Amino acid sequence: MSHPGWGGAPVPQPGCVRHPDRPTGLQCARCRRPYCPECLREAPVGFQCVNCIAAAARNTPQARTIAGAPMPTEHTRPVVTQALIGVNVLIFALTVMQSGNLAANYRGSGIFESFALFPPYVAAGEYERLIGSGFLHYGPIHLLVNMFALFIVGREIELVLGRWRYLAVYAISLLSGSAAVMWMQIDAATAGASGAVFGLFGALAVILTRLRQNPTGILVIIGLNVFISVTIPAISLWGHLGGLAAGAASAAALLYLPRLFGGQRLSAQRASRIGVVALVVITLIIVATIAIRVVMLRELIWGI
Repeated sequence: MSHPGWGGAPVPQPGCVRHPDRPTGLQCARCRRPYCPECLREAPVGFQCVNCIAAAARNTPQARTIAGAPMPTEHTRPVVTQALIGVNVLIFALTVMQSGNLAANYRGSGIFESFALFPPYVAAGEYERLIGSGFLHYGPIHLLVNMFALFIVGREIELVLGRWRYLAVYAISLLSGSAAVMWMQIDAATAGASGAVFGLFGALAVILTRLRQNPTGILVIIGLNVFISVTIPAISLWGHLGGLAAGAASAAALLYLPRLFGGQRLSAQRASRIGVVALVVITLIIVATIAIRVVMLRELIWGI
């Protein structure tokens, strides 16, 4: 298109910056460059091009949670919690298929035989049991109880901590529960996500405290579950306590250490680095305790 200039001579219109073959008489209210209607968006003042809108979004500080994770929206989904539940259910289904028994899926299952946590086998070098046992369950009731707790508590914690921090807290809690079993329960095979779930209980208590909300509800749940763990012999009390301690410690490291080292004005990037370093230190401590116990068990069982 063109329009008459002085003396009636047509003046060609400039082409759109993003679509040079499209003449346009419109321009961005911010950068003043020509754009076609397709490339302009309504803004508080006039219309702005998509490039200026994207640049403004990058330069606008993003709202974050107390852990430094992006503030969740109504469209945010707890995908890590859903994935963990999916993996646990899938592995349970495989053990049922191998054993041919829904209630006693641990009998005749090669997966159970390979990954159930039995400290002497770990001492013999089967370290995969430390993590693999956290995805095994003795029957459907055991699975449903743990997955229900994971769904209720995990999705809330994931939104506060963010996906990767949440997954790290879960994994550290699981490993710590296995470490506690290595030290305190060497005469029986254990399995289940309970250690990791207890870690989430501890993490939620710390989160509520940090938010200055009343943690009484979760503390009552923790106390009740510890009581059940003590009174029912088949439940691994030490795995629960080990996970609980590590989950609380990990959440405290993420939520309190950055403030301790940097105060209120600490950048989100530096706070994240401090939290990551703290989680690495906690993990190394747990691994060290497992390594010490492995050496002790080898000497106790085989005299080496």
